[in-house]
Amino acid sequence: MMFGTVVIFGGTGFIGSHLAQTLARENRAATIFLCDIAPPRPAFKFDDRVCYVPADVRKPIAAPDLPEAVDLVVNLAAIHREPGHELHEYYETNLLGAENVCEFAERTNCRNLIFTSSIAPYGPSEAEKTEESIPTPVSAYGGSKLAAEKIHIGWQRADKGRRLVIVRPGVVFGPGEGGNVSRLVKATIRRYFLYMGNRQTRKAGGYVKELAYTMLWALDRLPESGGVLLYNFSMAKTPTVEEYVETACRVAGIQRYVPMVPYPLLLAASYGIEAVTRPLGIKQPVSPVRIRKLVRSNNIQPAVLLREGYQYRYDLEAAMRDWKNDRPDEWQ
Repeated sequence: MMFGTVVIFGGTGFIGSHLAQTLARENRAATIFLCDIAPPRPAFKFDDRVCYVPADVRKPIAAPDLPEAVDLVVNLAAIHREPGHELHEYYETNLLGAENVCEFAERTNCRNLIFTSSIAPYGPSEAEKTEESIPTPVSAYGGSKLAAEKIHIGWQRADKGRRLVIVRPGVVFGPGEGGNVSRLVKATIRRYFLYMGNRQTRKAGGYVKELAYTMLWALDRLPESGGVLLYNFSMAKTPTVEEYVETACRVAGIQRYVPMVPYPLLLAASYGIEAVTRPLGIKQPVSPVRIRKLVRSNNIQPAVLLREGYQYRYDLEAAMRDWKNDRPDEWQ
């Protein structure tokens, strides 16, 4: 389906920038508005179909430069880093953002909406989770994302002709990410990555370009008469931490011995480091919250994608090779 006008909230972020590039590359949109509190990143290049409009989804959306009629709205705007924000901030951004984006979609008579939720509503578990699993969020981020899903579903139910896609991504990686997988790659290449009892910990995730393709695929699956499609986004087989490390080594063309550090020792050290740095206002990556996340599996299965016959374009190695080809500086 070709869209005349697309508005992407949170559009200048990592996922939004890649989605805009995919829409343009696949000729799926005539005009693309990137709405965000920050301007586009210099690393991302766009053609003249893409324009930036400042907007804060925490407030009613009344930007005069946005169109009065929209064919597709994408809501990517969120606060997600844990730790990094006060509890109330997750709800203020993720819930108010959902309400304001849905109000904008209604006001502009938009009948197509994509919302990126998260796998966080499932909560950490070694057990396999699918779209049929009951969400049990344990964090403000997971709880706020689950509530935001309900707000978007309310928008769709108000008019049965509307089409809504909700995607729950695992860790999303690729060019320009700068997050967990980027840190893993750099730490492995530079010889300071350590296993901490998490060699076989499974971390559901997928390539950012694949995510963009699945969003459009999911929207195309919905009938013109309207409906809701909710799906998990991850690779067909959830990789272990060890598989991420070994694949990064193959792609980088290196060999690395990765030592193992006992998890209790590192957790205890993280408490000590935080006790010293927090009163001084020093930001540093070694926090108990992050250490716990490293050893907890997110064994999320993309059951809907597999059942409906989605054809993956990238496995883990193909994704990392494409990433390195696009941004070799991120592999140094």
